[in-house]
Amino acid sequence: MENQETLTLTKPTHAEPETSGVEVFYYDNKIVRMFIIAATVFGIVGMSVGLLVALQFVFPELNFGIQYTTFGRIRPLHTNAVIFAFVGNGIFAGVYYTLQRLCKARMFSDLLSKIHFWGWQLIILAAAITLPLGITTSKEYAELEWPIDIAIALIWVVFGVNMFGTILKRRERHLYVAIWFFIATFVTVAVLHIVNSFEFPVTLFKSYSLFAGVQDALVQWWYGHNAVAFFLTTPYLGLMYYFIPKASNRPIYSYRLSIIHFWALIFIYIWAGPHHLLYNALPDWAQSLGVVFSVMLIAPSWGGMLNGLFTLRGAWDRVREDPILKFMVVAVSCYGMATFEGPMLSLKNVNAIAHFTDWIVAHVHVGGLGWNGFLTFGMLYYLIPKLYGTQLFSKKLANIHFWVGTMGIVFYALPMYWAGFVQSLMWKEFTEAGILAYPNFLETVTQIQPMYALRAFGGAMYLGGVFVMVYNLVKTAKQGSFIPETKDQAAPLTAGYVPPKNEHWHRRIFEWRPINLLVWSLVMILIGGLVELVPTFLVKSNVPTIASVQPYSPLELEGRDIYIREGCNACHSQMIRPFRSETERYGEYAKAGEFVYDHPFLWGSKRTGPDLLRIGGKYPDSWHYHHMLDPNSMSPGSIMPPYPWLFEQVLNTENSEKKLDVMRQMGVPYPEMTYGEVLTSIKDQSDEIAKTLKDQGIEVSSEKEIIALIAYLQRLGTDISKVDPKLSANN
Repeated sequence: MENQETLTLTKPTHAEPETSGVEVFYYDNKIVRMFIIAATVFGIVGMSVGLLVALQFVFPELNFGIQYTTFGRIRPLHTNAVIFAFVGNGIFAGVYYTLQRLCKARMFSDLLSKIHFWGWQLIILAAAITLPLGITTSKEYAELEWPIDIAIALIWVVFGVNMFGTILKRRERHLYVAIWFFIATFVTVAVLHIVNSFEFPVTLFKSYSLFAGVQDALVQWWYGHNAVAFFLTTPYLGLMYYFIPKASNRPIYSYRLSIIHFWALIFIYIWAGPHHLLYNALPDWAQSLGVVFSVMLIAPSWGGMLNGLFTLRGAWDRVREDPILKFMVVAVSCYGMATFEGPMLSLKNVNAIAHFTDWIVAHVHVGGLGWNGFLTFGMLYYLIPKLYGTQLFSKKLANIHFWVGTMGIVFYALPMYWAGFVQSLMWKEFTEAGILAYPNFLETVTQIQPMYALRAFGGAMYLGGVFVMVYNLVKTAKQGSFIPETKDQAAPLTAGYVPPKNEHWHRRIFEWRPINLLVWSLVMILIGGLVELVPTFLVKSNVPTIASVQPYSPLELEGRDIYIREGCNACHSQMIRPFRSETERYGEYAKAGEFVYDHPFLWGSKRTGPDLLRIGGKYPDSWHYHHMLDPNSMSPGSIMPPYPWLFEQVLNTENSEKKLDVMRQMGVPYPEMTYGEVLTSIKDQSDEIAKTLKDQGIEVSSEKEIIALIAYLQRLGTDISKVDPKLSANN
């Protein structure tokens, strides 16, 4: 890493005369501090919500019996707050600090910096309001509705313009490896967000995904996996390449390894998304591509991890004393663990055990708590003393934070690995007579509840460590004085530069040409995306249709929207894999053609409750009625919260006709219906269900939301039973 020493002034002034061709300029520290404060505040909020979510598995009454705090609604609040508010603001703080120093230039525009900051915080605020209200697309890590999606795209462009403007006006010719990762992050996140957000608005707060079923699932997990790759990984790799050399005062271990790490990672990562859909209704060729590239991914990932750890060669003795290096070493180690485990989980035999279980939750949190969390903490411990021109208030407290946080990760992850393995084996166990050993799904949940308690304890420890850090950093800030701008000086770049012919090829082609880096990064990530997505959309045989599968009735569609609003797919899958243990438990395995009218798909990624794909007709309407009102009355020991508001709230049919119109525009074969005809259809089916309930001893108005939800649940999976067995065999 090149020498980036800067001169710090306690009383900075803006304009100073230029002497001897050297320009004097000032780095903007205010925007860095703003993002740091936001990351810290939202980190506490997001982790606190996460702790509440974890406790709800042990104490279901902590759902509080109100609709805004149920697991299904606040789980996406937790994930969005941690990913986009805590990690997102942490990324921006790091990028704004490092980019200025690596480019030897102030940010391109202070105004754009402020628009970026406040725009991002408003988006977070909008998410915090809408998600508990049940305003969601249901797509994991992309739950926000279309107006917020547009705002995200606009603010992301503001960030990109500001970043590229800074790079273009830089005074340092060479683009350091951290900037390569920042550029790849910007361009890839833009592509992922735009493609995954294609949706048809129904109202200001309601939309349907443009894609359906298998295609929607492929796009979603192409986005979901690469959101992890290009929002939670590549920008942090850029920060790793800056802060580890700075904190250890050592140059990066290998320049050539950096090149291989960067290009191989961004090219391979984009292909790996389908490994989230193994044994699902996705075409086999797409699943196989996902597996192959996921396994290949371990090479560049570990190349980057080793490059980070080997940078500390000759400085390992300092790791014992320096809490910043401790956080960074554990962060990089967790990155290595997560990127080893990811490819292993993509192997079909491992995936068959781990998928839908808490094993995946453990895997995700090793990356989130260890890699993102600890690298952010290390960065904050590095930045705050520098921004306030002082020393860290207490190394002892930082060390306490380190150990409490590390033990928190251990107490979080190990019980979840154990729980995942135990539950999966219970799902698959048969008796000697050839029947399921644990036919009641609830048995497999209550068995692992102690693990959920330990998970919550680990989360509380981790959050407790964050409070120690906040106290330490506040005291550090109070003992110093904030430096709003840092002075530096450098000569401007000369025009007409041509790299020497004996220069390394990567330097000659890319490292002084940011646009080249941008374009080729885009090409690299588009190849994998296009090869996987386009055939799934254009080749009809990839999604064979089933004649008996028909669109949902207007009432069932309303019930489906309630299912989405309540976040039922956070706990229940709708995807029966072709395993004997699953077909015995749930019924016929899922076919791609069953989901052609599902905008969006609702396959889920975790089974806290049983799969619901074949729930239709399995129980009488009264069972669903009592189960939603008091889950324990039908399933004693259940940790599912009750939903009493469904029995009080009247179904809103104001937009029912619009919903059918939008579905029709997306190719769902609904007949043309007037508003009155739609209402008549809803009333007829509602009255029929209310009458059935009355026959079963339950008096309920046919206008209540519970009726629509029952209609949807009773429809699930029933179309496949209408298939002629002979035709099915031929297909």
